[in-house]
Order: sequence, then structure tokens, then C-alpha cells
Amino acid sequence: MPEISRFLGIVIAMYHADHAPPHIHAEYCGDEAQIRIDPPMLLKGYLPPRVLGLVIEWISLNQAAILADWTRARQRQPLEKIPPLT
Repeated sequence: MPEISRFLGIVIAMYHADHAPPHIHAEYCGDEAQIRIDPPMLLKGYLPPRVLGLVIEWISLNQAAILADWTRARQRQPLEKIPPLT
């Protein structure tokens, strides 16, 4: 799983050539979810509400960088790490 960020026990990943709409994969304590980038919203899976809120906040703060990684992923280029939520 190509990890692009990690914070507070949450692992954020993005897969090369993944399906639309642009989204990230988040994992926390065995729970997994796909979260849309623009607008940030849960697409599939489950995260505890507080964790989902943190991931959505992280997306909102880093939306341009995440979308740039999405473009790189679609072109099968290396992904860049994105700073964690602090």
C-alpha cells in the first residue's frame, strides 16, 4: 500500500491507477475507509467518527497536494509524502 502520510495512528494511502472519484484510503486500528478528496466525504468503509473527522480535516488542509498525488498515481509516477496532521 503506497503510504502518503501517517499521523495519530492513522495510515493514509493511495493506489496507482485506482478508480474514480479521486480518493484516499485510510486505516486505523483495523478499520478501513475510502474517502473522497473533493469534497472530502466518506465513500466506503468505516472509521470511528473522531478519526474520520481528523482525516477530513487533513484532506481539507492538504487538498492540492493530495490531488497532485492522485494525478501522479494515475500516471504511475512515484507519490510524494504529505505532512501529517499536527
